[in-house]
Amino acid sequence: MDLKTFTPADVAGKKVLVRVDFNVPIADSKVSDDTRILAHLPTLRALVDAGAKVALMSHLGRPKGEFNLKYTLEPVGRELEKLTGWRVKFIPDCVGDKVKSAVSDWKDNEILLLENVRFYPEEEKNDSGFAKKLAENFDVFVMDAFSASHRAHASTRAIAELLPSFSGALIKREISMLSAARDNPQKPFVLILGGAKVSDKIAVVENMLDKVDTILIGGGMAFTFIKAMGGHIGKSLCETEKLDFASQMLEKAKTLGVEMVLPTDAIAADEFKADSPYVAVPANSIPDDKMGLDIGPETAKTFSKVILDAKTVLWNGPMGVFEMPAFANGTEAIAKAMADATKAGALTVVGGGDSAAAVALFHCEDKVSHVSTGGGASLEFFEGKMLPGIEPYIINN
Repeated sequence: MDLKTFTPADVAGKKVLVRVDFNVPIADSKVSDDTRILAHLPTLRALVDAGAKVALMSHLGRPKGEFNLKYTLEPVGRELEKLTGWRVKFIPDCVGDKVKSAVSDWKDNEILLLENVRFYPEEEKNDSGFAKKLAENFDVFVMDAFSASHRAHASTRAIAELLPSFSGALIKREISMLSAARDNPQKPFVLILGGAKVSDKIAVVENMLDKVDTILIGGGMAFTFIKAMGGHIGKSLCETEKLDFASQMLEKAKTLGVEMVLPTDAIAADEFKADSPYVAVPANSIPDDKMGLDIGPETAKTFSKVILDAKTVLWNGPMGVFEMPAFANGTEAIAKAMADATKAGALTVVGGGDSAAAVALFHCEDKVSHVSTGGGASLEFFEGKMLPGIEPYIINN
């Protein structure tokens, strides 16, 4: 999938408005994780080096269409300044006179950071009038917020119709890497699915089933499949309304020659607590008073071997409650197997969200081919959906 991207000639001397995703965690008025800011720097540096005047807009949190300084982007401006050495001027609004004044007084080598676009209810309604207000002081729009690209909002979609518009370097890399896994995978192709619910992954399973060779299923969602096969799962998480779907997918996988691998053992505990005593048990024979909270060591070895034999691996969803050390071993094993597979020449792609947090926790984020910045966006991409924030930039070959 090719995307329309900017050249230096497209942006030199122009006032360029960039949609970034600076929805970062903030504690005590300071950014506590700058991963998303760093992800945008290649795009921003390319614009600065080309001689563009750069203004940034983003959302932060869920202020529900009201000015709420709990969600101000001002601390993000200070962090960007610290990371880059650029002079970053924070504007306490994203439309109107304050923006117009800042643009008219715009100094060379100054980055403008506009206030949270979600302070206006029109943003999430993809309101064209609001998009015009966002665009009115600028010459060019660059969309670089992949993690917000599955939302048709004024700052991600409507504005693209109003200015000469291009995708940024972050989006180009995301689409390139995710497309390589979804559309042109080298075989064997292994899909790893985890997380709590089958319902969150239904569309991914349906869209990818005829493309993959093996599906490894862990996390809470595995117990719905195990119960569908007649297993006993104790107090483990189970979506009873999805049992029929699980049975159908197991049958369809068999028909297609796709191997669907479920856990053979699990780490089970009495309660969903970090200090709860735990034991390894067969995944299909969990005692009535226990719940499965991680894949067991036997399963971790089996999954790791499958990953190491693969040429393409896509991972979305942890294997257990990895935030609790007692139930993190399965997810850590998968992260390390992904790193080893990458070293052996495989293309390894990690969906955003919890999977990205997991590879970071186990210091493997730089040891895989790609970690997506967008949990919901990457999930919808692998469901085969068109992302509204990407659609305007697709070049039809």
